[in-house]
Amino acid sequence: MHITKTVGIIGGGPGGLTLARILATRGIAATVFELDEHPLARPQGGSLDLHGDSGLRALREAGLTAEFKAVARYDDQGDALYDAQGTLHFQHNEASDGDRPEIDRTQLRSLLLDSLPSERIRWGSKVSAVEPLPDGRYHVVGPAGSLGAFDLVVGADGAWSRVRPLVSPATPAFTGVLFIELQIDDVDSRHPAVAKLLPRGKISVVGGNQGLIAQRSSHGHVRAYFMFRISEAQLQQGLVDTSSPARAREQLKALLPGWAPSLLAFIDACNDTLAARPIVALPVGHRWTHRPGVTLLGDAAHVMPPFSGEGVNMAMLDGLELGLALAADADWSRAVKGYEEAMFERAASAASGAMEGLDFVSEHALDHVLEHFREIQRQVAAAGSH
Repeated sequence: MHITKTVGIIGGGPGGLTLARILATRGIAATVFELDEHPLARPQGGSLDLHGDSGLRALREAGLTAEFKAVARYDDQGDALYDAQGTLHFQHNEASDGDRPEIDRTQLRSLLLDSLPSERIRWGSKVSAVEPLPDGRYHVVGPAGSLGAFDLVVGADGAWSRVRPLVSPATPAFTGVLFIELQIDDVDSRHPAVAKLLPRGKISVVGGNQGLIAQRSSHGHVRAYFMFRISEAQLQQGLVDTSSPARAREQLKALLPGWAPSLLAFIDACNDTLAARPIVALPVGHRWTHRPGVTLLGDAAHVMPPFSGEGVNMAMLDGLELGLALAADADWSRAVKGYEEAMFERAASAASGAMEGLDFVSEHALDHVLEHFREIQRQVAAAGSH
């Protein structure tokens, strides 16, 4: 089946590319506009765990399960929880045969890109505006002029979406938590003491209004996120000077009095790529009145804190559900409205859980986080018994 109507997708992340792939396999022409000049123009982030009923389902419906299994890491699903003094409170290191396998974000993006005709991706495309046309279509405009007109424009362009204002006045707000992201190269050969703390998967450290999550990616690469609960004023002033890696390392250590040397070793081991990442979120339950010809998915629709691991999974599920709806119903306005109503409900539930995850960086976090980890262990054990 081939459908002559066209879709313009603003943003080439996992959500937008999932939608493009689902549409391509069902005879619907979609064009992805991506700001990056090429696939490796900037770092894509660390490791992602894909969930069976969302991210993995999307890949299955997209016909990409074999490609995923070729690069996924099924043995990097371990968890450990420490306090700031280096005491181990919880550990789960059993490999799983497929519950939440890990994949590097760059690898996920690559396998989705490789599944699409190259002419479907318009690299280096900055979108300045999306304008309604008299015939009901939308005109995508760049700095140099028209990028095309489409029957449906989908904003898959992240937290600061340029498409969102067409349907909603909402903008993301700072949640009070700042991440300082560090990267460690060749951890096993160059930093064995740090590697020993990370035998597989990730570790979490609870330290009052501070915290740490460190996670393995492929090829011995580690991303670590030191977390701080701060005010808007502190955010504006800047917590550490990331323009000077040496100064930033010293400032970070000064912010963590009493932390165990074994944990501060992540700071000593990191390379010079440090980044401050304020955690922002749209209001829980964000929704809008349906507007024919335009919609949103992923962070553009429901950006939330990353603690629940739902972000990429929700984006891919959005792409899947929207693509299936468009392929199944010739009335695209009705199809999109149905997609939106279902997405609003599942996004509200996920966002509520993600906001609760902010308690990870709080004065009395340890008991709360321990119960969360134990609940995960109970779920894993229950799944294994079936």
